Amino acid sequence: MSDPMQNESWILPDGIEEVLPPEAALVERRRRQLLDLFASWGYDYVIPPFVEFLDALLTGTGSDLDLQTFKLTDQLSGRTLGIRADITPQAARMDAHNIGRDEPTRLCYLGSVLHTRSDGFAGSRSPLQIGAELYGHAGVESDVEILRLMMQTLELTGLEEVYLDLGHVGIYRGLAQQAGLSESQERALFDALQRKALPEVAELLADFQVDAEVAAMLAALGELNGDVTLLSRARHLLKAADQSVQQALDYLQRMADQIAIWLPQLPIHFDLAELRGYHFHTGVVFAAFVPGSGREIARGGRYDRSARCLVERARPPASPPT
Repeated sequence: MSDPMQNESWILPDGIEEVLPPEAALVERRRRQLLDLFASWGYDYVIPPFVEFLDALLTGTGSDLDLQTFKLTDQLSGRTLGIRADITPQAARMDAHNIGRDEPTRLCYLGSVLHTRSDGFAGSRSPLQIGAELYGHAGVESDVEILRLMMQTLELTGLEEVYLDLGHVGIYRGLAQQAGLSESQERALFDALQRKALPEVAELLADFQVDAEVAAMLAALGELNGDVTLLSRARHLLKAADQSVQQALDYLQRMADQIAIWLPQLPIHFDLAELRGYHFHTGVVFAAFVPGSGREIARGGRYDRSARCLVERARPPASPPT
C-alpha cells in the first residue's frame, strides 16, 4: 500500500513542467531548427546565466518584471540574486557591456525562464523563451526585419492563419506628457486603457482635470482599433497632439507600407490602446495571434535603439498548439 504523503512529494509545483520521451527529442530537434533559422539571418547565439545579481538583472526594467522574478540570497556574497524571468534584459546587458560593437548587433537566445506567476502568455511558469534582438539601428527597417523573422519562426513551428496586432507606445506616452499627468496618474489611466474600461477612463480624466482637448484624444485611444485605414482616422482625431504623437503615427504608416511589401498576406490589426510592454518598450509594439485564441503566441517591439521579437512556449514546443 502506497503512502499518499510520499506520492504527493513527487508532484511538481503548479505551472512547472517536465518533458519526457519522445517529446524531449522533438523539443531538441525544434530547438536546433530555430537556432539554425536565426543563424541564417545573421543572429549570433548567446547563453545568458540562469541566475544573476538582482540589481543587474532588473536594471532598466519595469515593476512587472520585478514581481515576476524569484529572489534568493547568495550564500557567498550575501547579495540578493534573481532567477531570470525574461532573457531580454540579459541580452541587452551582454550587448552593452560585453560585446559593445559600433555597428548593428544581432543576438538570439533560447532558454528556460521562471515566473512567480503565469502571465497568461504561455500558460506556464517555466516556459522556453525564444528571442532575437537587433541593437544599434533606429530605423523602421530593423523593426520589419525582426517582424519577418518572428513570422518565419512561427511558420517553422507549423502555425498557420496568424494575424498581427500592431501599436505604438509613443502615442499614449506623448499624450500623457501633453496632459501633464503625474507618474501615478499615468499608471492609473494606463491600467484602465488596457482593460478597455472606457467609462473609467473618462472618470479618471475628469478627476485629473485634464485639458478637454487632450482628454478627448486620450479617451479616443480606447476606440482607435481596426485595419490600416484606422491610421487616417487617428490622424484626424489626434491632430492637436504633440509632434511625438504625429511621428509615432507616421512610423506606424511606414511599418504598414513595409509589411505590405514583405508580408502581403499577413492580416494586420492596429490598436492604439494596446500598450503591452509599455514600461519597457519605447516605440512600436506588435503581437501575433491565431484565430480562436485571445492569447498572444509571440510578441515584439522597440526599446531605445533596439528591436526584438519574443516567443514563449510552454513545454513541449515541438509541435503546433491545438
